[in-house]
Amino acid sequence: MTETPTATKEKKSAHRSGLAAAAREFVLIVVGALIVSSILRAFVGQMFIIPSESMQNTLLVGDRVVVEKITDVNRGDVVVFEDPGGWLGAEESGQKRGSIGRFFEVVGLLPDSSHGHLIKRLIGMPGDKVACCDSKGRLLVNGQPLEETAYLYPGDAPSAMEFQVTVPAGKVFVMGDHRSESGDSRVHLSDTGPDGGSPGDAAFVPLDKITGQAILVVWPASNFAKLGVPETFKNIPAAASPPPAKPSISLTSPPK
Repeated sequence: MTETPTATKEKKSAHRSGLAAAAREFVLIVVGALIVSSILRAFVGQMFIIPSESMQNTLLVGDRVVVEKITDVNRGDVVVFEDPGGWLGAEESGQKRGSIGRFFEVVGLLPDSSHGHLIKRLIGMPGDKVACCDSKGRLLVNGQPLEETAYLYPGDAPSAMEFQVTVPAGKVFVMGDHRSESGDSRVHLSDTGPDGGSPGDAAFVPLDKITGQAILVVWPASNFAKLGVPETFKNIPAAASPPPAKPSISLTSPPK
């Protein structure tokens, strides 16, 4: 039986209609996936590239780390945060991607290049007294010495400079694990904040600038590791008094 021209046209029309419906469904799936990925990145977690040597050997340059944003941060966590003002040099700034790369960062398809962010270990919470160092050369937090061998870069001292600080309300005190290569809270103890203020204001990271805590090294595969809180931080007592509005800073060692 020979098909009529009308029947042939109807079949072609139905075929085109089926392709159009499939294309629309595919676009909806892709858009939906991008929306979900963007929401997860904004509120749950994202991936960052380590740009500097300041956290060696816990984290190496080029490592990809997963940062979760749900759990409150605490002492001992490895945290990613926005530059609180004047901390970043070229070596720690991270390479800024172009507009296309930035789009894929925003939707979660590429790890964040870390441009404008830093990663350090959280040493002192609001109200904590952090000091360097006791008679054995150890950091003190609320009078309790930290045993840092498990994560401190081999050969590094806990700190080459002496200080005593009380962390102010709403801020934290952070240090890199590679202390001799880390521009952390210690080196800003005489700096004013980005909006002026008193000397030392720039040394403390506002809690609202913390993106989240790093929980996993996922790439390269050979460096895969879970990032937890070192055991020594579990022995630190609570701060003896409420956090002050302004930090207390002395560039001297504590009584030994």
